[in-house]
Amino acid sequence: MKRIVITGGTGFLGISLAKFLKEKGYQPILVARHKPNLDFEFAQWDGVTLGDWCEVLEGAIAIVNLAGRSVDCIKTPDHCDEILRSRVDSTKVIGEALKSVKNPPKVWVQMSTAHIYGDSVAQVCDEGSSTGYGLAPFVGKAWEKIFLAALPENTRGVRLRTSFVIGRNGGALSSLKRIVNLGLGGKVGSGKQGMSWIHESDLNNLIYEAITNDKYDGFYIASAPNPVSNQEFMKELRGAMRSFIAFSLPLFMIKFGAKYVFKTDPELAIYGRYVKSKRLEEERFTFNYPDLSQAFDNLFSSKEN
Repeated sequence: MKRIVITGGTGFLGISLAKFLKEKGYQPILVARHKPNLDFEFAQWDGVTLGDWCEVLEGAIAIVNLAGRSVDCIKTPDHCDEILRSRVDSTKVIGEALKSVKNPPKVWVQMSTAHIYGDSVAQVCDEGSSTGYGLAPFVGKAWEKIFLAALPENTRGVRLRTSFVIGRNGGALSSLKRIVNLGLGGKVGSGKQGMSWIHESDLNNLIYEAITNDKYDGFYIASAPNPVSNQEFMKELRGAMRSFIAFSLPLFMIKFGAKYVFKTDPELAIYGRYVKSKRLEEERFTFNYPDLSQAFDNLFSSKEN
């Protein structure tokens, strides 16, 4: 079986991708700090150093790097430092690891973030747009800079500037569902901020395409072609959950609830961006779920929910 290494692969995105690749006939190898209770080959890695885990790279056809501390947290100075270092340091070490084996993967798919474009209500950003200002754009640019420096000469590199991923078994959608269940699923703030999103199935398909199609190179925005406002996103979510109570909270209550109830950064809800990929359109990539209503119909029709 053809092996694909997934670093930082034991989170929501990694497990989803591993299951997808296994169904495609590949052998996913998860590389992370802690072994999941799942039937996948695993190698332990602290995210910082070289070690025995490098051996799984020998002869693998691709590496997908998802390593990085979750941004779903209160942005203390320590957490901000961890968010940056967990991405930059791990990417740098992966580059060193690839150069340490005789037959390294020929393609490296690197997770990045659509937050790199900052927060804009008026503009729909594509690959030709300028990047933004703030913590998330700073982290995104540092992340991509170290990737380009670490990428071996004969390895094809694909960066995916990924938006908000919606799926069944994890991610921020779980918190949003909890908010709706509390009757607080109205708009956040003005409700005009962008909610750019992608279904986990489409992200898996995109990563697969980046691995198997040599035309894919450079960076792409990994987001569904129809971003929506926060107000529309929450309306669609309430409809999918059959919830008819939708209180909207003022900003001071959102900030209080985010910090003290959900233990996260209120800016994740207050701000947003509209992004859309021109390059994926040019590559004629097909989204199974281009519209939010289609995505929610799929996610909420399953008995797993």
